[in-house]
Amino acid sequence: MRCFISTFLCSSITSKIVICMDIIMKVGKIPETVLKRSVFKQIRHRREEVLVRPGVGLDCSAFTVGEGEAIVLSTDPITSTANNIGDLAIHITANDIAASGAEMIGVMLTIIMPEKGRESDLRLMMQKIEACCASLNIEVMGGHTEVSTAVNQIIVTVTGVGKIAKDKLASPQRMREGHEIVMTKWAGLEGTAIIASEKKDELCTRYTSEFIDGASELIKHISIVKEAKIASEHNAIMMHDVTEGGIFGALWEIGAAGSVGMEIDLTKIPMKQETVEICEFFDVNPYLLISSGSLLIVTERANELISHLEREGIPATIIGRITDNNERIVINDYERRYLEPPKTDQLYKVLGK
Repeated sequence: MRCFISTFLCSSITSKIVICMDIIMKVGKIPETVLKRSVFKQIRHRREEVLVRPGVGLDCSAFTVGEGEAIVLSTDPITSTANNIGDLAIHITANDIAASGAEMIGVMLTIIMPEKGRESDLRLMMQKIEACCASLNIEVMGGHTEVSTAVNQIIVTVTGVGKIAKDKLASPQRMREGHEIVMTKWAGLEGTAIIASEKKDELCTRYTSEFIDGASELIKHISIVKEAKIASEHNAIMMHDVTEGGIFGALWEIGAAGSVGMEIDLTKIPMKQETVEICEFFDVNPYLLISSGSLLIVTERANELISHLEREGIPATIIGRITDNNERIVINDYERRYLEPPKTDQLYKVLGK
């Protein structure tokens, strides 16, 4: 980190020191302090139609289009993997929209291909995107395509559009002490699948092909649209899908979004054995591994919600509760540790990006 100190002299006043932090970026999410200082603070102009504005832990924006109804928007790029990039991009954005409680209508795509990219790769990717959209009842409404020397692999950015009744928008400000935190599926879900696919040859030096293929198949569980819909119908207070930064990062973001504390029982966080083995092989922390496919739900009626989810074949567990202070604590038997803002996802450590 470099720090520049500039002194400005005015004709009739004493010198004033202005300190400007200039951080060298690392791969992954932009640090929360940088996001607040250099992104959010630069956004000043406001319109009265906008209902949800940028914030830590908020993946969607929303604006009103008429009495009682709102449009919800979210955008995401896929940069960490080239495998299944098209349908992965759709699922990630659809998850963000679903976690807001909205029904997704369509997407706008930006596809940037490297020089000498093949038309056949573009066509195959679009076929997978269309099939994924059809399965979710989403329409590809338009977008932009180009070939650029600025990239060395295909980059896909998806902007999702959804709709919702204004009074149904999930709000982090509604979280209160005693509300329980429910987690669906398993920590490290997406990261495990990506690593198993990208690093199969290395993993096969210790594990069987069947084991690695089973880990790769976890990608089939990446959508949270179904559980988000169920949670919305059963009074979810706040929802957040678990992406970069893993389960610990997502929990921090929930707390930051609502300015609340929490206590999390580490032993309650569900995890597949494939994730445990693969993370041990590469010496990475599974709790900091990208986990798209898992949804965090804050609710007053956790057991009732879990019953509804499990009836639809979706595993879910109570992993903690909201507290009345700003401390975000993970408890493991008698050990207590504080959650920290999300750092570079462990996936990049494995993929060497």
